[in-house]
Amino acid sequence: MKTDPQRRYRAGVWAERAAGIVFMLKGYQILAHRFKSPVGEVDLIARRGGRLVFVEVKFRQSLDEAVFSLTSHQKRRIVRAARFWMAQQRDDRAYEVSFDVMLFAPWRLPRHISHAFEDDFG
Repeated sequence: MKTDPQRRYRAGVWAERAAGIVFMLKGYQILAHRFKSPVGEVDLIARRGGRLVFVEVKFRQSLDEAVFSLTSHQKRRIVRAARFWMAQQRDDRAYEVSFDVMLFAPWRLPRHISHAFEDDFG
């Protein structure tokens, strides 16, 4: 049974906020929520130490569904948005960049996948 779009949207916004909290509890400084650029968007941008993280947040009915819901098209858009961010934020160029995924599912603990994919989209 599919849920209505408004309900899915609210669940996604909730998951993005929860991901921000999880990252803050892990010691990250949140730089941006729902960063939109002309070439793509990133759900969360955070920094800790020498690491700059671009995070995609996925909320599905199971963690397995969430992990497999990230498409190569979405990855390319995230990478393009990250490059846009880096061009605007010259100070962030010195950091190690990571593309992470935060997975959420009802009644499950969230799962953070560090270095979930690489910037290999040319």
